[in-house]
Amino acid sequence: MKGRGHFIHGVWSSDLADSKATDVATGAGEAASEAGFQSLDPATGKPVWEGFEASSKQVDDAVKSARSAFPGWAALTLEKRASYLNGFAENIKANRLSLADMISLETGKPNWEALQEVDTMVGKVSNSLEAYRDRCGDISATQGSFTAVKRFRAHGVVAVLGPFNLPGHLPHSHIVPALLAGNTVIYKPSEMTPGVGEATTLFWKNAGLPNGVLNLVQGGRNTGVSLSTHQNIDGLFFTGSHVGGVALSKVFAATPGKILTLELGGNNPLVIWDSPDAAAAALITAQSAFLTSGQRCVCARRLILPEGPEGDRHLEALLQLLPRLRVGFHTDRPEPFMGPVISVAAADRLEAAQGALVKMGGRILVPMQRKAPTLLTPGIVDMTHAGTKPDEEFFGPLLQVIRVPHFDAALEEANRTRFGLAAGLLSSRRDLWEIFYNRIRAGVVNWNRQTTGASGKLPFGGIGESGNHRPSAYYAADYCAYPVASLEATGIDAVDSTSLPVGVDP
Repeated sequence: MKGRGHFIHGVWSSDLADSKATDVATGAGEAASEAGFQSLDPATGKPVWEGFEASSKQVDDAVKSARSAFPGWAALTLEKRASYLNGFAENIKANRLSLADMISLETGKPNWEALQEVDTMVGKVSNSLEAYRDRCGDISATQGSFTAVKRFRAHGVVAVLGPFNLPGHLPHSHIVPALLAGNTVIYKPSEMTPGVGEATTLFWKNAGLPNGVLNLVQGGRNTGVSLSTHQNIDGLFFTGSHVGGVALSKVFAATPGKILTLELGGNNPLVIWDSPDAAAAALITAQSAFLTSGQRCVCARRLILPEGPEGDRHLEALLQLLPRLRVGFHTDRPEPFMGPVISVAAADRLEAAQGALVKMGGRILVPMQRKAPTLLTPGIVDMTHAGTKPDEEFFGPLLQVIRVPHFDAALEEANRTRFGLAAGLLSSRRDLWEIFYNRIRAGVVNWNRQTTGASGKLPFGGIGESGNHRPSAYYAADYCAYPVASLEATGIDAVDSTSLPVGVDP
């Protein structure tokens, strides 16, 4: 996608067809940012997309475009806005294979997984419409001579900062409900996946979205800073690292009138206790820990097992399963279970993390090995007797095992984290599940299901340092609009001496 017309300067407006939009797209009146960047195919290291970071002037133009479009977009009926969203979904379905190919090219994930992501994007539209009607519908009640009414109103102009790991689905977990609620959006994809951001924005354009409703700005940290600190946005929706979330929290602390939504990571525990089928538990563990090469915020990072024969049995089943997991590139046939991590730098960090765990007293059970610059095999390190257990999110295929003597100790170990995104229990005992559910501190808690399993019909988010209590998925409707309470009467009641307030002479 090198040298793609207006996109080369890194900012796109949905009114691209007219001259004003071309100004926004090319940064007319100011030289484009000199900071060029590219996305690379993790499998080959070859460029997939090349362009330049949007300058601060271009970010400002995108915000102005969104601000200008907001009154007209918000004034449309919910059904009319939904019609544009349905058009977007139809465009995705019509381009399902090509979008999945772009996702695989930029992230390295297998094509089967990229196709699942595309299908999830389609489902996001109908789920968001159902959620908005459910959670943000009008409510009214007659109270004497007036009516009490609750309605929801869009915030205005909101920014969306997207991650690389699910570059189509996760940004649109914010964009779709935000647009449906009547907001206009400035969208900055991850600098690792700008091609997916460009492709999906074109689908919005082809759905006929009105001018300026969705604006794309490409770039890395500098573009993100320009957007997140812009005085004329009304909110920002972020999915990404804990470090990024903390930085944004500090920025928005000075602007309490703006809404900030954070979807961050986790040091997620998976507990196996009294689960008779070790083979099935091993498969769920592998899906929890190594799906998307361990690059999902809900991936299990810590496997907590009982001491003794039961724990030995489950650990042995997992160790026997790992060699059967195909690790390779998205072009391989048959397709692999997992592909490479996003970059050479990410692979370097993970190798360093494995070494650090060993220095802390960890014992390698299965070494995470580097088969290519970005291709890592799943690794398992026993941290049971380590002097220090780091409370960090290692974003890749690196699983820690911790053995404990009893179930209370398993719960204590599971909760030994400042994060609180996801947790899982594999057990045939409902009584243990009820104890686990009531005592675990996490926003996504699964029983006999992988931690990477989530439903668009439910909230998705964490507590602690995994977020700021604004879950997405079905509950994204809550942060995309704010409630307005009204007391309404068709006229002013006639005043007589019996209706005067206390202290007013007739």
